[in-house]
Amino acid sequence: MAKILAINAGSSTLKWKLFSVPEETVIASGMVDRLGLPNSVFTIKKADGSKETETKDTIDAKEAAAMVLTRLKNDNIVDQLTDIKGVGHRVVAGGEDFKDSVVITPQTLKKIKDLSEYAPLHNPTQAYYIEVFRDLLPKAVQVAVFDTSLYADMPKVNYLYSIPYDYYEKFGARKYGAHGTSHRYVANRTAQLLGKPLDELKLVTLHLGSGASITAFDHGQAIDTSMGFTPLAGITMSTRSGDIDASIIPFLMRHLGISDVEDFIDILNHKSGLLGISGLSPDMRDLDKTQDTREQSKLAIEIFVNRVVKYVGSYIAEMNGIDALVFTAGMGENSWMIRERIAKSLSYFGITVDVDKNHMHGKEEVISKEGEPVKVMVVPTNEELMIVRDVERLSSAK
Repeated sequence: MAKILAINAGSSTLKWKLFSVPEETVIASGMVDRLGLPNSVFTIKKADGSKETETKDTIDAKEAAAMVLTRLKNDNIVDQLTDIKGVGHRVVAGGEDFKDSVVITPQTLKKIKDLSEYAPLHNPTQAYYIEVFRDLLPKAVQVAVFDTSLYADMPKVNYLYSIPYDYYEKFGARKYGAHGTSHRYVANRTAQLLGKPLDELKLVTLHLGSGASITAFDHGQAIDTSMGFTPLAGITMSTRSGDIDASIIPFLMRHLGISDVEDFIDILNHKSGLLGISGLSPDMRDLDKTQDTREQSKLAIEIFVNRVVKYVGSYIAEMNGIDALVFTAGMGENSWMIRERIAKSLSYFGITVDVDKNHMHGKEEVISKEGEPVKVMVVPTNEELMIVRDVERLSSAK
């Protein structure tokens, strides 16, 4: 059977899954953590559930890719590396240039690099891995799957900021969103589970993980999303602030003695959100355990729920209704407490959860009460499967 490799590369990690197609079965997965740092860690998990970990002094990006392929071959997970017919790469920023996933050519690779201004921590790394895997697997089709493509055709009324229009025309200053691959998978899977075409549904999908975003689907079209020009905007996240008044930036820079705006952006990205409010942890599990004894832990949870509810309520108003509210990603799939609090605050819309159904983790489930007008669901995300399906689709179209 043919194999397709899904690659999700970050600045310090390389996550991967190998699928057998057309069965869409995961036959191996893993990651390389602490890339370029002391004590780099290589992990591989096989189809039988066995897991192996190897620590090395330092693993650089090119060595990480080679290690993945070497283990696949040496462990007889693939007979030959030529069995891998395609490689799908998650790419964060596609701007307005890429409204769909694409087969990578020299021209598209150059464009991905040119778009690095919109995702400086991600696009350069992802472009580098595209080149590495192209050299290591020269016969495999390489495909780029963009986080932003789902939102390229959002209504202008939702993606434009109220700043001089020239800034959009000249510099591309607009809302681009993120997590599009996750939201796209979850919306389509929700429609399947409900037994209805996606273009007949009004959905709000909540990707609630360390990074968190909310998307509104009106009859199959993603019409709005919470993240903005970068993934910093939107709801409160683990370490990201979400929406703030831009004027607070120069105000706090003066008081903190910060002269470089990038240093303050780093605070908004890495020291804010749940961590900043709680003063304890970016992890909702830690806050849940301490909310009865620490006021700031309780406050951080309340602020998180508050911001989610505000976005969901505005999207329901924008679509003039909702058929299903769908939770996914780390918190969305595993925190019954967060799901219950969000639903309770949205009960006006007929959004409720059944207490017994809601007390579960990480599986597909309708958790709303019987007879309520809005389905509340948990649908675990599967970005890698979405990537593999795009590779299959575009490979067969060549």
